[in-house]
Amino acid sequence: MKYRALILLLTALPAFAHHGDAGRYEENTVVMTGTVVEVQLVDPHSILVLDIPNDKGQVVRWQAELGGRTGLTKNFGWNKNTLKFGDKLTITGRRVKSGAPYINMTEKANIVMTDTGKEIFRTPNYEPPGAGAKQ
Repeated sequence: MKYRALILLLTALPAFAHHGDAGRYEENTVVMTGTVVEVQLVDPHSILVLDIPNDKGQVVRWQAELGGRTGLTKNFGWNKNTLKFGDKLTITGRRVKSGAPYINMTEKANIVMTDTGKEIFRTPNYEPPGAGAKQ
């Protein structure tokens, strides 16, 4: 029995470490608008590559990490035609603390088609930036 418990513990630790992001991402969300360059709709994590202008107007290539293809398809109806090169998106998510152009969209996140205002993705715990701020 002791060995079984030890095996369960040791196999659970890598999964927890993979999904634990404490300290990796900023707690507060940011909102950015950019243009789709590439969509990698795959499991376990899909990636959006976007060109987003910085404060100086220079275009920076960002990666946004979402959940996997299966969840995006099942929960939001995504398919290979949902997003295409050149689509304009407004995304909300959490930046990586290192300052790299990388944003996590697996929680506290949403995606809106900028031209139409249609929301195509929202995590269950999404709150618009500032919604939880104390006045």
